[in-house]
Amino acid sequence: MTDTVDKTPAPSVPPEQIKAIPVRHYGRWVAAAVVIAILVLIGMAFSNADINYGIIPDYVTDGTILSGAWHTLYISVLAMVLGLVLGVILAIMRMSSNPVTSTVAWFYIWFFRGTPVLVQLLLWYNIALVFPILNLGFYKDEMNQVMTPFLAALLGLGLNEAAYMSEIVRAGIQSVDEGQTEASHALGMTQGQTLRRVILPQAMRVIVPPTGNEYINMLKTSSLASVVQFPELIKRATDISSTSLAVVEMYFVACIWYLFLTTIFSIVQYYIERHYARGSSRSLPPTPLQRLRKNLSRWGSFRRPEVAR
Repeated sequence: MTDTVDKTPAPSVPPEQIKAIPVRHYGRWVAAAVVIAILVLIGMAFSNADINYGIIPDYVTDGTILSGAWHTLYISVLAMVLGLVLGVILAIMRMSSNPVTSTVAWFYIWFFRGTPVLVQLLLWYNIALVFPILNLGFYKDEMNQVMTPFLAALLGLGLNEAAYMSEIVRAGIQSVDEGQTEASHALGMTQGQTLRRVILPQAMRVIVPPTGNEYINMLKTSSLASVVQFPELIKRATDISSTSLAVVEMYFVACIWYLFLTTIFSIVQYYIERHYARGSSRSLPPTPLQRLRKNLSRWGSFRRPEVAR
């Protein structure tokens, strides 16, 4: 007698629904709490400090402070222009096959990068102790009359900046493929035409970001010009504080103006970088508004995701 096998299929059991358990980021909450606590403590310290915050808005638009901010702006612009022009010349000299020009450029960069800008400002301001009379053949005058605080600040800041700009420009030029130079020479371009029309336009993508940073740094470094009696922002703020005795308040006023100026030029730098990035990047960098939206959206990561149902 044979046994019959039951071939009836077993009833299918649906799989158990997967429950997604979100990962809890306790470290984020702890870090956020620590940062907020530190900010609260700093705020309480400054709120209880002996600072007359009421006079700060009045001095922000004071005529003397506005004059200092204007002097800071134009001395930094002129010094940066001088440093940029001289930096391009030094970069070309440094890359030249002529051993004399390359050596002179290397020595210039070595000296001005190796000595503090404050010392350079003081040397220019006191150069009359070494050369009492300036005699150029076609022009002769006392050095004290020629080396004004403005000229001392311009030379001290501009010549120092040229040493840094030369390295930035040299790095930008070397970032362009050598084939570009060979192709331009094959088309009959001279060395100068190749540099102006082919090399520098492509090198700007590399040159612009550090140049913008250098100018923002120049805005703040220009405060050292106060030691040569140039009436920039810090000098004006110090003059007011010496009579009003509002020392810290005047430094806050200066900080407000420096933050304002650096913010404006940071925005300008961003759009210049965005312009030169069009030919090298498939997707342009986000605009400030897009960055703001992205940063605000990050706050959603602190929320606990909903459990999948």
